Amino acid sequence: MFTGIITDVGTIDAIEKSGDTRITVKTSFDTDDIEIGASIACSGPCLTVVDKGDDWFAVEASDETLSCTNLNGWAVGTPVNLERALKLGDELGGHVVTGHVDAVITLKSIETIGDSTKLTLSLPADYAAFVAAKGSVTLDGISLTVNEVGDDFFTVNIISHTKAHTTFRTVQEGQRINFEIDVLARYVARMTEVQNKK
Repeated sequence: MFTGIITDVGTIDAIEKSGDTRITVKTSFDTDDIEIGASIACSGPCLTVVDKGDDWFAVEASDETLSCTNLNGWAVGTPVNLERALKLGDELGGHVVTGHVDAVITLKSIETIGDSTKLTLSLPADYAAFVAAKGSVTLDGISLTVNEVGDDFFTVNIISHTKAHTTFRTVQEGQRINFEIDVLARYVARMTEVQNKK
């Protein structure tokens, strides 16, 4: 589990395809603290550490992960939002994030409003029921509050701190974004579905 609070922006250092895809990420994390087998959220998806060095760690991504996320668009030099797994007793500063990407959506527009940045994103019909104004979503691993919801879009505001300390500092219109719905919305929807069958 994660919180959607980004603690480092790493950089893709190498990508090697042999069976699964091995991705090496440069990081400012203290890698002495990272265990082989640990989970790290990398711009949304939860990936398992398979190797590490003084200032890098390596993960492996299956073809399934590549097909269901925007990782297949990564290249050497791509910045990556990083968050280590939540530990019992840690502050839950964002919301409960699983690291399981539901869809890849498109950034439709970017608008500067004061010191903030308004992002308008596509909303797939299959997930419209899970997104609500003032609710939470995860975009490229970042916990954000939904401002407005339409039939096929929703908006979020990025404050200047978030923009400066995540990959959203270089985000562009048309970019493909990893999207995870709020786990609570998922369970409420399931409970409603079961109740309606009775």
